[in-house]
Amino acid sequence: MQPQSEQATDVELLHAVAGGDEVALGALYDRYRVILFGLLVRILNSREEAEDVLQEVLLQVWRRAGDFDEQRGRPFTWLVTLARSRAIDRLRLLGARQRLADSAAQNAPDEASDAVKDTLHAEQREIVQRALAELPEEQTRILMLAYFEGLTQSEIATKLSTPLGTVKTRMRSGMIKLRELLGKEIKSLH
Repeated sequence: MQPQSEQATDVELLHAVAGGDEVALGALYDRYRVILFGLLVRILNSREEAEDVLQEVLLQVWRRAGDFDEQRGRPFTWLVTLARSRAIDRLRLLGARQRLADSAAQNAPDEASDAVKDTLHAEQREIVQRALAELPEEQTRILMLAYFEGLTQSEIATKLSTPLGTVKTRMRSGMIKLRELLGKEIKSLH
């Protein structure tokens, strides 16, 4: 249970985030990341998926902080609800992917299945590499360290001798731009 003054601080942070304050978003992240990450790991049963969903939740908070209504509940409750909803969405997506993969595996010989998987992975890797190549180098480097070397934002800040806030900003900006670029790539395939 949070004291009333701390709750007011959370409300103030959300109002600041709604106004475009990245530092306020970082403060909310620092305050609740451990709790939200733990919840996501329990729901998804995967640290990797939980990390990905936590980033999605932060992006959603950034975009929808103005939707928060302090008359309807506490900021913490709102954050937990967002995290839980994104986790359930991810479970549905993973379940659909697994059903599709299982169906494809049953209907295709193993060699063809492996060839299809290899081709698909190669195409996906190429799409991601093209998108990463369009990002500024400092954003690409931070994303590579986070997602391919598994470093936390704090570890990245230490490794690059860069302020933590700068790392967070570059990671968020890079993720937003990467999502846009990948969305364009996927649309062009259809």
